Amino acid sequence: MGLEGLSGFGLDTPGGLGGAVIRVTNLNADGPGSLRAALEEKRPRIIVFEVGGVIDLRRKNLSIKAPFVTIAGQTAPSPGITLIRGGISIRTHDVRIQHIRVRPGDAGQPPRSGWEPDGISVSGAGAYNVHIDHCSVSWAVDENISVSGPRTLGPEHTARKVTISNSIIAEALDYASHRKGRHSKGLLVHDFAREVAVIGNLFAHNARRNPYFKANTIGVVANNLIYNPDSAAIQLGYIEDEWREADFSPENPRVSVVGNLLYYGRDTYSDLALVAYQGDAFLENNRVYNLDDGLMNIVQGNIRKLDRKPSWLEGLTPRDPEALVEYLVNHAGARPKDRDPVDRRIIESFIARQGRIIDSQKQVGGYPKSEPSYRPLTVPEDVGAWLEKLARDIE
Repeated sequence: MGLEGLSGFGLDTPGGLGGAVIRVTNLNADGPGSLRAALEEKRPRIIVFEVGGVIDLRRKNLSIKAPFVTIAGQTAPSPGITLIRGGISIRTHDVRIQHIRVRPGDAGQPPRSGWEPDGISVSGAGAYNVHIDHCSVSWAVDENISVSGPRTLGPEHTARKVTISNSIIAEALDYASHRKGRHSKGLLVHDFAREVAVIGNLFAHNARRNPYFKANTIGVVANNLIYNPDSAAIQLGYIEDEWREADFSPENPRVSVVGNLLYYGRDTYSDLALVAYQGDAFLENNRVYNLDDGLMNIVQGNIRKLDRKPSWLEGLTPRDPEALVEYLVNHAGARPKDRDPVDRRIIESFIARQGRIIDSQKQVGGYPKSEPSYRPLTVPEDVGAWLEKLARDIE
């Protein structure tokens, strides 16, 4: 979904444009020429890839702590960049991540052992103006993607102004190494996170949180396709007990929910609605289809319907749901014109109305493997236009 001309919710961040161009030249977990070394630089930077393949993080997540950075996965040669056995933690502002795959998996850890990586997390007071676009995130043990911070300290202490767009968010692991047990979760917007937009994504085979907006949150959920959740699609609400000793009182999340589709799968509860539990929602042009393609309820629980959008991106005109399926099938994920076997399988599972919620990546073929590929880059003076062209070539 093209987001050109839109502003707000982190979309207008420059990322690393205007900064140094840093080249990733190998697939090592760390050291000179690695993605980790590029992220640890302090200066504004555009990270480009002269190598393609799989980066095994060996259970040590990547962390982005210095601001003004663009991770330009579209610059990598085929098959692109895939991270395994770890995720990415964003703790700073003005970050754009594009065209990469993040697949943490259980890393061979026993059930309930405490290995609990997110795929991509945006967290803390310093995390704002963040855009995650055309990524493929699957097999996380906690959330595939999360936007969070300290629960009870107020909005200025929590991540904000974040957009997640055009991505495949799928197959969060259920009974895996999370200490709580079953925990297949798609995308969490934690208490007090504000101006969070979830636009034009495919959610597939995540039991819950597709996405989940908690207390005091404000955001937009538009033009997402949700397939085969278990007990919850778009969740609104919070847990009262978490606020007993807080200085703030919990208030309903306030979310604009427009142009979304929910399709039941084999794991989906037989009467599941699109939006559930407790919250304030503006609802427009959403649809829910059961296994027989019959229309189902849009809401259940204590959902207060709003007459006006509580938040919206300036310039956003959502697609009609009738056109959404074809668009996302052809354009969602890290490299839609150069999909890896995992993304192809997930797309095909939706088309065939197959697939299940999984407990381990081993159930669907295990971690990807590929030989490294290399391509030297000549970076032109107009880096922004060059990155846009490379992105269009694989979108």
